[in-house]
Amino acid sequence: MTLTDATPATNPSPTDRLADTSVPILDVLTERWSPRSFDVTSDIDEATLTAALEAARWSPSAANTQPWKFIVARRGTATFDLINANLMGFNQAWTPNASVLIVAIAEVIDEDGKPRRWAQYDLGQAMAHLSVQAHADGLHVHQMGGIDVEGLRETFGLGERWEPMTVTALGIVASADALPDEKSRERELAPRSRKSLDEIIAVND
Repeated sequence: MTLTDATPATNPSPTDRLADTSVPILDVLTERWSPRSFDVTSDIDEATLTAALEAARWSPSAANTQPWKFIVARRGTATFDLINANLMGFNQAWTPNASVLIVAIAEVIDEDGKPRRWAQYDLGQAMAHLSVQAHADGLHVHQMGGIDVEGLRETFGLGERWEPMTVTALGIVASADALPDEKSRERELAPRSRKSLDEIIAVND
């Protein structure tokens, strides 16, 4: 089953999961959230996955250095299982239902051996673009920092220039009832929250 022939993807959670913003922002940003419950019966249409990766490719990059690489693995492949084995804690319990796992890797040292200070920032922008495109196309994305960095580095033969930063799960959201315990189900349905603008803006002259 692909996204194009599946039942249209919908957010099964109540409308109070929408972002509470001080002024209107784009719907795709208001509606974006990071579920843990994914539909194990659905696969991502390849064109939709490619669109998300293209959005990452065309994100802003300092001096156009594009200091990133991605390891993309579809559910059912050995690569998917290898990535999942290098997730930490509870992440390993829910990620097998995702359609795709993506390792986001920053080029932290350039070809001349010099630190690339902005690599993580640029990679973050690339993943932000990927997540917005994916959500616009009816998918959901959950990015994880709880990963075994050295395990991923060794598993995929990454040199010291390249540092795995996150693993991202992509798929079609499923009911919270599919999660394994009550605590995770409650967390899935809880209203979203963020610090206020006053808390995150240091100077606003």
